[in-house]
Amino acid sequence: MKNKITHKLNELQATAICGNDITSSCLYVSALTIGYAGQYAWISLLIVAFVLLLFRKIYGEVVGALPLNGGAYNVLLNTSTKRIASFAAVLTVLSYMTTAVISATEAMHYLSTIFHGLQILIAAGVVLCLFTILAIIGIGESAFVAVVIFLVHLTSLTLLVVISSWFIFSHGLDTFHLNWEIPLTSRGIVYTLFLGFSAAMLGISGFESSANFVEEQKPGVFRKTLRNMWAIVSFFNPVIALLIIAIIPITELGAHRESLLSYLGHTTGGAWLSWLISIDAVLVLCGAVLTSFVGVSGLLKRMTLDRILPNYFLKENKNGSNYRIIITFLILCISVMFVTQGKLESLAGVYTFSFLAVMALFGIGNLLLKVKRRKLPRPERARGFAVVTAVCFIIAGFFGNIILNENAFFTFIKYLVPALLFVLIMLSRSVLIQLNLDALEYFYSPLRRFAVVSNRYLRKLHQKIHSQEFVFFTKGDDVAILNKVMQYVQNNETTRRLKIVNVKDIEESNEALKKDIEVLDRAYPEIHIEFIEVEGIFGPDLIDVLSDKWQIPKNFMFIASPGDKFSYKVAELGGVRLIM
Repeated sequence: MKNKITHKLNELQATAICGNDITSSCLYVSALTIGYAGQYAWISLLIVAFVLLLFRKIYGEVVGALPLNGGAYNVLLNTSTKRIASFAAVLTVLSYMTTAVISATEAMHYLSTIFHGLQILIAAGVVLCLFTILAIIGIGESAFVAVVIFLVHLTSLTLLVVISSWFIFSHGLDTFHLNWEIPLTSRGIVYTLFLGFSAAMLGISGFESSANFVEEQKPGVFRKTLRNMWAIVSFFNPVIALLIIAIIPITELGAHRESLLSYLGHTTGGAWLSWLISIDAVLVLCGAVLTSFVGVSGLLKRMTLDRILPNYFLKENKNGSNYRIIITFLILCISVMFVTQGKLESLAGVYTFSFLAVMALFGIGNLLLKVKRRKLPRPERARGFAVVTAVCFIIAGFFGNIILNENAFFTFIKYLVPALLFVLIMLSRSVLIQLNLDALEYFYSPLRRFAVVSNRYLRKLHQKIHSQEFVFFTKGDDVAILNKVMQYVQNNETTRRLKIVNVKDIEESNEALKKDIEVLDRAYPEIHIEFIEVEGIFGPDLIDVLSDKWQIPKNFMFIASPGDKFSYKVAELGGVRLIM
């Protein structure tokens, strides 16, 4: 327990950790929004800022009542069923996954403005692998490093805004008027703003990050992180979009969509500002990649401890990292990167679907908290009407993104459905095991009865075959001949019982023969030898009598090859066999 962190995060540290995630969206959300809303993109971004304002109190109430790590998963786990909570967790993992991919690819797009000819997908894959290694060896989020990146990022954005504003003051608003006069589509301004709003929802990605590490924050800090994140994105996202519209002709934006702020910096301040924005973008976007690895590791470990995922993922290395979770997350990230070919529109769409679904579920969790946990103390309360309004905005944004990028929605479904099926199987594994047992019992019972009956029949048949007695008539042969008889019976007949019959006159003595048979009985323990002496004359009549008496067919009776003086032909013996 001594190794655990004892110092809670202050306002700046907590804001920096989650702020690096949400403010990284400033680097690409403007390009996306302008692509759909054109000169009205800044209005769409203001609408998103209003929705985020509603969610400030929604998150504040929920996390204030349940100050535990886990975000939407934790809320729904305490207000609904484990299945619904698992659904939220899967969506959260999917959003983490696309966040890591978007951040890595966008970081490399900005880096390519410095190092021309950079292979974006390969470089992004290297970034993902690098942070996988860092996460495995235990280098997680550092509050100091997060603060440095955060301050550098805010300074860079502020500098970009100031220099761009001066550029407008110096060059006038001719470009703004040119862009403003671009005609709308036939569907009008409302539909244009709706599409822009749907695309701009990506700009609040990371707002849920603070709820995932609330236990590490000082009392009262969480609500301040929500306020700070809201203020930052509510200012920078609309302002940057407005500056772009006023400086760069919209017709030129397509060629610079992947690194638009760097191009804006080059246009307004020159190469040095472009370099600064590109370096800042690489740093903050890589910080968002690390946040994704750290966040998903904690979430999946929590799900594993809650017995939603297999215990296989709990394996730790000597540094205490759940490396199996991290490696699995890397594989998923690389797969989605190559499925979408690193295209920002597809990646952003997949992320937006998962993120919006998580936000909607969090709002629903707030409503459930009001109904089921109304006695829980909480520092603030969100009005029910405001919660419903916020959720409706989220649902509208969800369907708007389906309109914007239907292919991205299907990509989202391709990853969501298998993940949900896997989690559903894990949650229902007890029922599934019982169903398998019942099915096996149902199908096995007839087979078992058949097996028992067959086993009994076959054992009886086997016993009957081996219980068949054979007879060897001997004239008092020596032990060598009798040994050959035993070898013949052992190798050729399925029996465990052999009668050795000696037909003799009254005066004959067979003590030596008896001793020889005792030796053979010990030498062949698997065959029971019964020595019988019969007084009389060996011939067909005696064979008939003994066959009837012992119920042994004549073809199970053997003799050695007779000599020339034998009184009968072999055919007269009724089927007795010659074995030597």
